[in-house]
Amino acid sequence: MGRAINKTDNCGVKSRTGHNIEQHQATDGLVNLLTKANHDLTVVQHRLEKEFQQVYRDNENPMKLVFRIKKVQEDLLTLKEQCRELLKAKQDVIDKARTTLVGNRTLLQQMQASMGITLISDSDDPAFANFNQIVDEWEAQVRLRTGNW
Repeated sequence: MGRAINKTDNCGVKSRTGHNIEQHQATDGLVNLLTKANHDLTVVQHRLEKEFQQVYRDNENPMKLVFRIKKVQEDLLTLKEQCRELLKAKQDVIDKARTTLVGNRTLLQQMQASMGITLISDSDDPAFANFNQIVDEWEAQVRLRTGNW
């Protein structure tokens, strides 16, 4: 036969396992209450869905509209985060391109100077001037949108 567990009245006396019986019963009661509340809410949800299906056309159903609005809100948050990541990646590309281009241009000018070749100024180099203009426009847009710099 199984071993008997020392259970006493609900005065907080511990069983052989060392657990407080009163706490277990209170926890069980709370779990049961929450389970019943969840079930009741599910029943209400299904009744509302059924009622709304009978009263409203599919594209006018308030429950479906609320669901669609929540979905759009979630999608907007995701899109916003993806845009931030894209802007950060674009800024990284611009920063690396500028560093590489300026570094290469400096090396080229040093080689030209060592060979006695006339140096082209930044303003006389259309490719370099165009690159700087694009970067300046990008930074101006970022400043307007973020208020930084």
